[in-house]
Amino acid sequence: MFCYTCDSDEPHRPLTALEKAWLKERTSRKNVEGFFMCKAPNCRNVRTGFNKRPFDPVIRVPLPD
Repeated sequence: MFCYTCDSDEPHRPLTALEKAWLKERTSRKNVEGFFMCKAPNCRNVRTGFNKRPFDPVIRVPLPD
């Protein structure tokens, strides 16, 4: 998938249950099942399968504690 913040095609993965809970709280959305996270080092940008830039400014999943 194309990553808007990396400006290149990068591997992405679906969000984990903890990341989905975080994104729901962060965005107040009830459904975050269609979101993916960029796996490029230091990126962690969130996008959907169809929308390269669903948030302005971009939202990045925080690193796990």
